Amino acid sequence: MKHIRIISPSGAIDPSYIDGAASRLRAWGYMVSEGAYARTRWGRFAATDDERLEDLVIALRDPSVDIILCARGGYGLQRIIDRVPPVTKPVLGFSDITALHQAAAIHGCPTLHGIMCKHIAELPEDSEPLNALRNALQDKPLDYVLEPHPLNRPGKACAPVIGGNLSVLYGLQGTPWGLSRIPYPFPILLIEDIGERHYHIDRMMRNLKMSGVLAHLSGLVVGQFTDCENDPLMNGTVYQTIKEAVADYDYPVLFNAPVGHVEHNLPVWFGGDTELTVTTDSFCRLSQHV
Repeated sequence: MKHIRIISPSGAIDPSYIDGAASRLRAWGYMVSEGAYARTRWGRFAATDDERLEDLVIALRDPSVDIILCARGGYGLQRIIDRVPPVTKPVLGFSDITALHQAAAIHGCPTLHGIMCKHIAELPEDSEPLNALRNALQDKPLDYVLEPHPLNRPGKACAPVIGGNLSVLYGLQGTPWGLSRIPYPFPILLIEDIGERHYHIDRMMRNLKMSGVLAHLSGLVVGQFTDCENDPLMNGTVYQTIKEAVADYDYPVLFNAPVGHVEHNLPVWFGGDTELTVTTDSFCRLSQHV
């Protein structure tokens, strides 16, 4: 029986979501425990920096813990990521949890970008994100057939996926956890975001281009940019701005992937073998075997 530890390394969470997620995971056959500070609050954070770090370190070092489920994102990991020991076991989460995904990728450890406690607790049992999460936790292959998008750049890629929340990735640039420090040669980059200004997204994409990150990819998966309004003064949509940033390269680019700050947020293994097939006029496919 796999053991899942729930911790809150970033923002504070309504404890009822922890209860609901734990109940569902136990019904799936998992042993579930939680960190000492998973339910507490310190301002916008789940606990003080030292307390959140303590829960994370204990979970990483406990040999009985197989998977670390982060209760929610929010903000907080960049205050403690420089004190986190090597991340060498799977972490589940997204948004601010991108910092932990990056820390794990440095050591070649697969992690799972996907829904956290609120959606695990509230989504219908037969929803695609829950079914896919259940498969992922059981180490079953993930295979998504996706609608084409007119901005897609066709092609095929086979490489590990890295990435996550664009704002968090941008904030880690120039640090030991930046995208340039990931040891996978020519990975597939996945990006998503929420509530960012259009020109902020352009700035972040230009940073990734000027730092050489975008030139050393096998593919790009563009997820949901929720509540990121198109600015007509930017002469195009947010997606068009992202396409412009990678115009100099020839790898496949998949737009409108069901990943990010939406209910239909499908899990994706970071660091696992991934096949990406992109078209503009027929179904696209993202397949993973971990």
